[in-house]
Amino acid sequence: MHVVSHSASTVLLGGRGRVLPPLGLGAVALIGAGYVTAVDPNAAGHYPTCPFLAVTGWYCPGCGALRALNALGHGDVITALARNPFAVVAFGYLAVTWLLWLRRTITGRPTRWLAPAWVLHGVLGLILAFWVLRNVPGWTWLSPA
Repeated sequence: MHVVSHSASTVLLGGRGRVLPPLGLGAVALIGAGYVTAVDPNAAGHYPTCPFLAVTGWYCPGCGALRALNALGHGDVITALARNPFAVVAFGYLAVTWLLWLRRTITGRPTRWLAPAWVLHGVLGLILAFWVLRNVPGWTWLSPA
């Protein structure tokens, strides 16, 4: 029986720096989230207007995501959900996906898809439904305003 142990230097530097991509992406994501938390998207002039909203006057599935991330950065989950509930779920999913990627990279287990195709198609359907419903009159509770 052969036992393989990984020291910190082997994991970080061995295998052509195999953990550098997930760690690098994690660092970029933290810097971006920190910026959005520090620079309030609710104040005009800091971020560009959503191009889809500017052209059509309708909210896209991402409208309000920066304000949701800003609210999450300040620990205000209720406001984040009010700005874009889909984005809040997506941020959680992305965090879990990143952790699983990092774990697979460190342990050396083979990478697998996190969801079968039918789940991905279902998520696409939910995004399209969210996109339509947040623009339906009377459904203002889904708008990012």
